[in-house]
Amino acid sequence: MTLPPTWVMALIYWLHMLATVTWIGSLAAINLLVLPASNQTLKLADQLKFIAALQKRLEPLAWFSMGLLVVTGLFQLSANPHYDGFLATSTQWSLAILVKHGFAVILAVTSAIQTWEVLPSIHRILLKKENADEGELAKLQRRELILLRVNLFLSVLILAATAFARAS
Repeated sequence: MTLPPTWVMALIYWLHMLATVTWIGSLAAINLLVLPASNQTLKLADQLKFIAALQKRLEPLAWFSMGLLVVTGLFQLSANPHYDGFLATSTQWSLAILVKHGFAVILAVTSAIQTWEVLPSIHRILLKKENADEGELAKLQRRELILLRVNLFLSVLILAATAFARAS
C-alpha cells in the first residue's frame, strides 16, 4: 500500500487533533467551569435556559467534531501499518484501538440521548414558563449533568486508549 504524502498525513493528524481539542475542551469547560458557576449564580429555570442556549451553540460543533474524528480516524487507520482488521485484537495497538472505538460508540449514544431526548424535554418544559414543573426541571437537570459527566469520563478513557495505542 502506498502511503499518502507527508503533508496529507500531517493535515489529517492536525484535523483529528483539532476536532479532539474542540470536542473534549467543550465537555471539560462545561463540566468543570460553566455548570459549577451557573449552579452558584442562577435559579434552576434560568440555569437551564442558559445551558440550553449554550448547548444549542455547542451541539453542532460537537457533532461536527465527532464526524471529523470518524473521517480522519478512518483515514489514519487505513494508513497505519499496525492495522490488521476491524475487530482485530492481535496486538496491543489493535486492542487499544478497538477499546477506543467501543468507548466512542457509547459516547455517541449518550450524546444522542442528550441531544434528541433530554434537551428537547427541557425546552418543552421551559416553553410553559409559569407552569414549568420545578421537580421535572430538576430531574432533567440531573439527567443532563449525568450525561455530560459520563461523556467527559468516556472522552478521558478514549484519550487513555489512544495513549496506549501510541505507546505500542
